[in-house]
Amino acid sequence: MRIAIRLTPKAAADRLLGVALDEAGQAVLRAQVTAVPEAGRANAALVALLARTWRLPKSTIAVVQGQTARRKLVHIEGPPDALAARIREAMTRNE
Repeated sequence: MRIAIRLTPKAAADRLLGVALDEAGQAVLRAQVTAVPEAGRANAALVALLARTWRLPKSTIAVVQGQTARRKLVHIEGPPDALAARIREAMTRNE
């Protein structure tokens, strides 16, 4: 499964903000991390945040596109239906 994410580094807290439309009108998951965007720290913080929030091993999550951009494409390994259910449950739990 792949998810488009709009990441804001150097935020006050690590958190997922929900789904929003980007400039092109495409849905993206908005996320914030406290890490700085240097040497992959913000990407690592994003992976840790997603793993913790969705209760998945960090090894199953990878940033596959946008390593140095705010817009990222994240790949999550596993059965898509089970992942979608877990993510949906976590997002409703955090609202």
